[in-house]
Amino acid sequence: MIFKVVVTILTLVNLTRSIPSPASLDSDLTILIDNDLLGPQSPSADSGIILLTPRSQASASAACTELGEALWAPEWKTTNIQLNLDYLAFCGNSRDQKYWIAPSESAARTIDGEGQIAEAMDSSRYLHLPALCTQSAPFSNKTTQDNSTKWHVKVYSNNEFRDRLSFRFLGIRYAPQPKRFTYSTPYKGTCNNASALSFGSRCIQSPTGGSEDCLFLNIWTPYLPAHGGSAVRNLKPVMFWLHGGGFASGAGSDPTFDGGNLASRGDVVLVTINYRLRAFGFLALNDGATKGNYGIADAINALDWVRANIHDFGGDPKSITVFGQSAGAASVRALLASPKANWKFQAAIPMSNLGGGGYGTTYSAWLSIDNETATGAASLLASTNCSTANLQVDCLRDVPATTLSKLGSGVSHPVVDGTYLTTPGLRLDQKASLPCTHLLFGLTRDDGAALTTYVQTTDLSTAIAKDGFNVPVVTNASLFPIPAGTNATLNIFNVTSRAATDTIFRCFDQAAAYAGALNDVFAPNQYFYEFNRSYQLPNWDPNAPVCDPPVTPTHPYGDPEQEYFKCHSGELYYVFGNILRMGYHLRDDNDLRFSQFILDSWTSFARTYNPNPDRAFLRARGFTNTSMELDQAGEWTPITKSNTGSLAMRQLQWGSKQVDFRDVEQCAALGWSLDYYV
Repeated sequence: MIFKVVVTILTLVNLTRSIPSPASLDSDLTILIDNDLLGPQSPSADSGIILLTPRSQASASAACTELGEALWAPEWKTTNIQLNLDYLAFCGNSRDQKYWIAPSESAARTIDGEGQIAEAMDSSRYLHLPALCTQSAPFSNKTTQDNSTKWHVKVYSNNEFRDRLSFRFLGIRYAPQPKRFTYSTPYKGTCNNASALSFGSRCIQSPTGGSEDCLFLNIWTPYLPAHGGSAVRNLKPVMFWLHGGGFASGAGSDPTFDGGNLASRGDVVLVTINYRLRAFGFLALNDGATKGNYGIADAINALDWVRANIHDFGGDPKSITVFGQSAGAASVRALLASPKANWKFQAAIPMSNLGGGGYGTTYSAWLSIDNETATGAASLLASTNCSTANLQVDCLRDVPATTLSKLGSGVSHPVVDGTYLTTPGLRLDQKASLPCTHLLFGLTRDDGAALTTYVQTTDLSTAIAKDGFNVPVVTNASLFPIPAGTNATLNIFNVTSRAATDTIFRCFDQAAAYAGALNDVFAPNQYFYEFNRSYQLPNWDPNAPVCDPPVTPTHPYGDPEQEYFKCHSGELYYVFGNILRMGYHLRDDNDLRFSQFILDSWTSFARTYNPNPDRAFLRARGFTNTSMELDQAGEWTPITKSNTGSLAMRQLQWGSKQVDFRDVEQCAALGWSLDYYV
């Protein structure tokens, strides 16, 4: 059979072929796969195809071969590709549209949008049709990716590659290494012959190392246009991720944020970046020149790179959603406020933004340079013997990077520098200050449980005082009653974690949502959420096991339907769809469904600025679990002037629902009333 012979030929061709590119193939490249987030164990794992733009049958066959693939053949018994054909119809192709597939023994063949296969007439050599190539690149996982030559695809460099789900561009430089304590500048060098096979260095951080030469970004995309751009209707929305880590740790290369599932299932382009951390990213001195916010400036520099170049990777520079969690959310808030970032993105998703009091204060209420110098830089200067130097910043530049990384842990705060940040916080009392920016934000139900101390005490005042929370308010039993459980210290922790969540997250964020809607600060229809299901990161699980569901005989990895604390960072695996990719277990049947639903909601917001996925989109892609959740829970409704506070929040769980803002009375007593910004 012809289609069997092709496999042997491809094996030989792969040994000598040159690296293809969309330009050399004169074709857009689109990876389509029925992605249910189960990875290689999915029953639809073999449904992947690569779509080529119209060409002759001979050209289609040659292009597939150059990619190390062949025209798709139904006889290979791979998973049915009907859902991929349905999605092409949803995207605008007619159901009558025919696509080249592998020939039979006697003639060229096509398949149409209904899955009907037909032999082509003799005149077909003059016919130009889109083509369906096989997609045999393997799945990657947390530790393993096959970036050998046979999977390479050239855009800027000779060394990008694809896995089963997406084209992966890792370690792309967006800025040269800047002089320490200066702002980064755009990368002007050529990308030719640069490698994008592996992540660039993390920004230096203690204790896990890194480098000062670290300003790299990574791209995952399902689509590569042929000639440095595409018709606007074909370009994909861009999601621009800013990692958390307290402005002291983290990287865009963290496998938690791998973008293969997000890009593939969500039909978006994902970008993750590194930005400078600790003193390297945030040192400010009252010398009139060292003004801090280098890490914030790095993010804006990377955003500029994306706006200038992302069309080459299939992304729409006019449809960018910036999103981040924890300190990444604080970075998003800073970009919302920064004059340097104005109009450079269209939507924002700050997840678990810190503010208010305690540990979270400086993430959203930015210090003056004088305050930062006194509270953080002074200690750093003293510990490096730079306090009395004529030029303190030059003295610090001479300190070895590894030494500075160990000593600069207290210097990691955005400041009001007058250029990148010009106000002490995001202005929410000004009408229509960001009228074209769409907003989705919220928290996990017990965000603060991972950021407060589990004190082994039965005395609430002692436990509250440990983390500096408002003792008189929190010990008021009418506001913060102690539950009547059998574990007395856990009862106390229930109160302290609630106080921490209110103080560091909830009060500040709910007040921001209230003011944003009431004052028309953002584009209409902003959305607010609270996660009531979480999957704690095993490598960051403070106060374990309170953030993990109880293990039972029927649920050896924990039962998420039972009560447990829904802690900080517990939403990340769901948003990126990476529980199984990280090598972890689904704890019950709903973990997978919930992750599908959350990823679909987040990427829907990036595509349409509405977290309710389009029903036709869901039908075309076969995303029945998300459709089922919308059917049973109803649509997520936005905050409006008439419902600010009442039914304004989406409680996200399997069986989501609209609920009122929580702890409004408690927040008012703590000093952050719902009308705090009004």
